[in-house]
Amino acid sequence: MDIVLHYFDEYAGDAIYSHLDNPFAKPSNLLFASIASNVTTSPPPPVVSRVTSLLASLPSLSSLPRDSIIRQCLSLYVLVYIGIVLLYFSIATFSYYFIFDHRMEQHPRFLQNQVKKEIMFSLEAFPMLDLLTLPWFLGDVRGHSMLYDSIAEGPFGAKGGWLPYAYLAVSALAFLIFTDYAIYWIHRWLHIPFFYKRLHKPHHKWIVPTPFASHAFHPVDGYLQSVPYHMCCYMFPIHKYMFVGLFTFVNIWSIFIHDSDMLSDSPLIHYINGPAHHTLHHIYFNCNYGQYFTWGDKLGGSFRAPAVEDDPLIAVLEVIAKKKAAAAEGSEKGIDYRNGEKEEDIVTLETKKKQ
Repeated sequence: MDIVLHYFDEYAGDAIYSHLDNPFAKPSNLLFASIASNVTTSPPPPVVSRVTSLLASLPSLSSLPRDSIIRQCLSLYVLVYIGIVLLYFSIATFSYYFIFDHRMEQHPRFLQNQVKKEIMFSLEAFPMLDLLTLPWFLGDVRGHSMLYDSIAEGPFGAKGGWLPYAYLAVSALAFLIFTDYAIYWIHRWLHIPFFYKRLHKPHHKWIVPTPFASHAFHPVDGYLQSVPYHMCCYMFPIHKYMFVGLFTFVNIWSIFIHDSDMLSDSPLIHYINGPAHHTLHHIYFNCNYGQYFTWGDKLGGSFRAPAVEDDPLIAVLEVIAKKKAAAAEGSEKGIDYRNGEKEEDIVTLETKKKQ
């Protein structure tokens, strides 16, 4: 995150912080003292004087250098929040309008106003989730992680040749393998009744999810499943740009696996934990806990391969067929079942007019 923070400070942060003075440091803005003097003709009480003096002694944000831990915390919190909101709405909106099958909204278990509820639930989770992950990002920025800036600074960088680039690929693979298996167990433990009821149940409110359900969870639930991502750069060296790219990828992947798409005719279903697998997880609760791969579920005995008969679209098509049948029957009887009202024929209307 120090890459993002550096560019922010360089092109916007310094200018923004230069205008953030401490308003209590100016005598004309000692609010408590001025209020007290207006209320009574006597001098302000000692407690008011002490409070205003304490507030006035606080450093203004404009005086904080770039490496100030206070400024870094504030900047990181705002940047991460803006980043996750932009990523969530851009990718989820794209997936919802161009990938998600909108017929799924007619599924019997699709909630009323579900998309709106998913979005609101996500927006409620973001502030606390951002705060919980802040120490990890702060540790990255302050040099406590194993992130490195350039190929030359990374493992085998001094030797040159192909080895540094080979390690780059290995570190990406290690990230995916470690996070996938760690999240598998965290996710599975979140289904233990004690934790499920208190943390994970809100996310399973969406039986037939849309892409907007990807981040619609309890903030502690979301944080626990994000911990493996943050742990990686404290466990083995990772290139900074590689880490940012991988972190962005896993968030995009989390959105795409919630599009309820049930592809079941590909050989990849036995290796890649895609939207079909996660759709089954939301429907049945006790299978497919993995994030990207299926090997964790296979080892843990929780793998369920997507099958044609598992497709929730089958139930949707049955609903659509029943509606069409009811509409056809209603048209024969002069009833419009779309609005639940009788559709009177011309003869009846003419008779009423004459009366």
